[in-house]
Amino acid sequence: MRGFLLLFLIFLITACATVPKPVEPEIGYREVGIASWYGKEFHGRRTANGEIYDMYGLSAAHRTLPLGTILRVTHLKNGQSIQVKLNDRGPFVSGRILDLSYGAASRLGIVSPGTARVMIEVVSLAVPAGGTAFTVQVGAFEVERNAVGLKQRLLARYQPITIQHFDTNSQKFYRVRVGRYTTQSMAERVARELASNMGHAVFVTRQDP
Repeated sequence: MRGFLLLFLIFLITACATVPKPVEPEIGYREVGIASWYGKEFHGRRTANGEIYDMYGLSAAHRTLPLGTILRVTHLKNGQSIQVKLNDRGPFVSGRILDLSYGAASRLGIVSPGTARVMIEVVSLAVPAGGTAFTVQVGAFEVERNAVGLKQRLLARYQPITIQHFDTNSQKFYRVRVGRYTTQSMAERVARELASNMGHAVFVTRQDP
């Protein structure tokens, strides 16, 4: 009996140890990469956290950090540094880590070149509303039937799949997103598989309420 109880306890400990738990970045977390900016196409539209985008304000979009997080962004070439609030998701362009508002990009001297190499550092970390979940964006289409077609092709292997409607001031897009994962590492594994099968870049992004 004692041996059975010992084996049962080992099983419970092992099971608990293998359950993946969400890992959030901490204050001081840093990334280095390419930042871009976005302006009048989105001015006055709702951002991912429900705020109205002000292109002249100091805000930014990031794919996975919690909305409401405050970042220090440093332009690595000229040394200029500012703080911005994350209120949106993006950029959904390969090789970029941050999309700055026009106002923030102007302060950093990024408007004219369009992109720049930056370092971002978490100054204040927001608590994600509604828990933590990640999804994988596999495509964005101007024609809805193309998004629906991709969804149907992927449903045989991946679920759930959602189509998110997204409007700018001049266009409408249909974003196809795969899965709901409790950790970013789980989403990254699926993203690598999808990218390999589809032959183009896909993006892991936090799934906000």
